[in-house]
Amino acid sequence: MNTRILLNCDMGESFGAWEMGNDALAMPLIDQANLACGFHAGDPLTLQRSVELAVRHGVTIGAHPAYPDLMGFGRRHLACSPPEVRALVLYQIGALDAFCRAAGTEVAYVKPHGALYNDLVGDDALLEAVLSACADYRPGLALMVLARADNTRERRLAAAAGVPLLFEAFADRAYQADGQLVARRQSGAVHHDPERILQQAVAIARGEAFPDSQGQPLRLAADSLCVHGDNPESLVVLRRLRAALDAA
Repeated sequence: MNTRILLNCDMGESFGAWEMGNDALAMPLIDQANLACGFHAGDPLTLQRSVELAVRHGVTIGAHPAYPDLMGFGRRHLACSPPEVRALVLYQIGALDAFCRAAGTEVAYVKPHGALYNDLVGDDALLEAVLSACADYRPGLALMVLARADNTRERRLAAAAGVPLLFEAFADRAYQADGQLVARRQSGAVHHDPERILQQAVAIARGEAFPDSQGQPLRLAADSLCVHGDNPESLVVLRRLRAALDAA
């Protein structure tokens, strides 16, 4: 097994009296926490508590910016221009980084959320806008993007912007043949069987092929593996996968 792969979770997604996720249980099991920045979820107190929780467990913090879409949880595609996207990403990085600085740490990378994350796959102008936000906020600030069968495009645009990339794969999501995620509105887009999630996670961690949505073999080269911590099944997988990686 490739022990260099990292585990990450999307976190800090509670809002006011509404609680989401099992952050306290998942945080000790991961390497990277992608923290919501207030546009799709999260509020100032949640941001502060999430940063403090990550620092307590020695977890690297990433900004998880989204379209301004609290009602849709950032999963709706909004017609934002590239300049708007650059500005809203900068705004959210800065908000989270304020709490990081207060806690003696900093934002280490940026992972867009939901619809924005998916829109970057097919829109060069939007991807360049997010790369510009990373480069302008701090030299060396990495951008986490979807690991696909061919990431030549992402590497080319990131190199031009001078931004390092982190490639991410998902343990609990179904994939198309090209490595794009199956849309959540489609049946079977999210895996719920713990054994299936674990098998896909281990295959990705080992650099081995796993079945895409059509049952064909797909191989991805990933730096980080996302397991969504808000599913009870994923917490079981996180514990087992963490133990397997630590024992390897």
